[in-house]
Amino acid sequence: MQMKLLQDRIRKDGKVEKGNILKVDSFLNHQIDAELLDEIGKEFHRQFADRGVSKILTIEASGIAIAIAAARYFRCPVVFAKKTKTLNIAGDVYTSKVDSFTHKTTNDIIVSKRFLNAGDRVLILDDFLANGKAIFGLSDLIRQAGAELVGAGVVIEKGFQEGGKKIREMGVDLRSLAIVDSMDPETGVVFRDEE
Repeated sequence: MQMKLLQDRIRKDGKVEKGNILKVDSFLNHQIDAELLDEIGKEFHRQFADRGVSKILTIEASGIAIAIAAARYFRCPVVFAKKTKTLNIAGDVYTSKVDSFTHKTTNDIIVSKRFLNAGDRVLILDDFLANGKAIFGLSDLIRQAGAELVGAGVVIEKGFQEGGKKIREMGVDLRSLAIVDSMDPETGVVFRDEE
């Protein structure tokens, strides 16, 4: 189920740029509207409350605030995959490769084996879904850990790109709070009708 409050905010403050870029940096992934973020966290909890989520997994940086907002309601830790190995990640790690649609780069994502374990019931959360590479990479980390992927949630899905379709075909229960069917710098954003 899509979130009308979010759709209205995207229509009001989202900016469409060439190259299928939707900028929501005034309220979601640069400057953050904390009240809207709290409503997003509540909505993800409402949609996945019956899954027995023990950890939320996301990727730095834009997914972190979203995951934390939801984790307050799930009462579980957030683990975020780092895009570079740092000195504070010592020892064994899980790694996967992720191509970024927005940044046109490939990153190795890393999670310490201490924080993702067999027996964990993991919910993936992120801000955008375009080609699905972040969710594929995060689900690979979950598989490596022997944990269970219980669902994936994204704030905004670009429904005109293939990522959502591919993830759903994998059997992942993917929920998107706003599905954008088309974007044009002249006409704005068009959302998918409720199904």
